[in-house]
Amino acid sequence: MGDGISIRVPPEIKHEMEKLKGEVNWSEEIREFIKRKIKEYKMRKALQEVIAYIQALPEAPRGTAQKLVGKDRDNH
Repeated sequence: MGDGISIRVPPEIKHEMEKLKGEVNWSEEIREFIKRKIKEYKMRKALQEVIAYIQALPEAPRGTAQKLVGKDRDNH
């Protein structure tokens, strides 16, 4: 299957988990949670990289957007 890990939870949480043992597959729930967290952190890192890249781009001269929009309209 894979490598094992262990976690510690307070006794009251363990007790509540045991009550739901037949209804909840805790191993699967925890695996899915970990997968989602990994995906979330990767997406956050990618977003931070994109933001840093955009912030590093040189600023366009004032009026550039207006000129480009005007050119686009003229071409249609």
